[in-house]
Amino acid sequence: MNQIDLNHRHAVITGGAQGIGFSIATRLLASGASVSLWDRDEELLKFAFDQLRDAGEVSIEVVDVSNPESVVSATENTIGKHGKIEILVASAGIAGPNYKTWEYPIDAWTEVLDINLTGVFLCCRTIVPYMLRQDYGRIVNISSIAGKEGNATASGYSAAKAGVIAFTKSLGKETALNNIAVNCITPAAAKTRILDQVTQEHIDFMLLKIPRGRFLKVDEVSSMVAWLVSEENSFTTGAVFDLSGGRATY
Repeated sequence: MNQIDLNHRHAVITGGAQGIGFSIATRLLASGASVSLWDRDEELLKFAFDQLRDAGEVSIEVVDVSNPESVVSATENTIGKHGKIEILVASAGIAGPNYKTWEYPIDAWTEVLDINLTGVFLCCRTIVPYMLRQDYGRIVNISSIAGKEGNATASGYSAAKAGVIAFTKSLGKETALNNIAVNCITPAAAKTRILDQVTQEHIDFMLLKIPRGRFLKVDEVSSMVAWLVSEENSFTTGAVFDLSGGRATY
């Protein structure tokens, strides 16, 4: 494992109690950062905290990223505990159901967009002012290959993740002169609990589309993110980094 220097940096990771978010938290702790795990599942948060507490400085916040007041409260609590937020990894997300667009439930569409896209906006909107004051910040938003290509029977998820890409590019331009790097990654499917939300047919479809012939490993995500949130990433911003195993065509 390459050693990335994140000593004395504090990171917030949304969706940090499991899956990709938990893997990223583990890697950032190993690189010297202190970490705040944000998640809406309190029991999972407590379990994650118990697993990571011996690896470094860790705190937890129960947060609904789709709720503005919840995000503001979690931000204030995190600043109160750690004094700063220099890194944000916006990983919280849900897959939503699998339906043709004309059959897609409206309430499911709203929930997927609220968590996967509006949640990223709310976290950035709340945390970026603190980064501006310290003239330093690193943000990585977790998009998806579905945001580039669109997956059939997953229009809500695809649309939300496409929105994350465009949002990242906008925010990256707005903060480019403030030593704040804002980038996103577009992973192919990884074997995490999010796959429990989709049909086996959709899982088979996603695997078939990956030229490497396997699912993404969460450690491969955290490896890329560790560099993106480091001080070494001093020039790249508003960019999209591919983790699709060869699936992406651009």
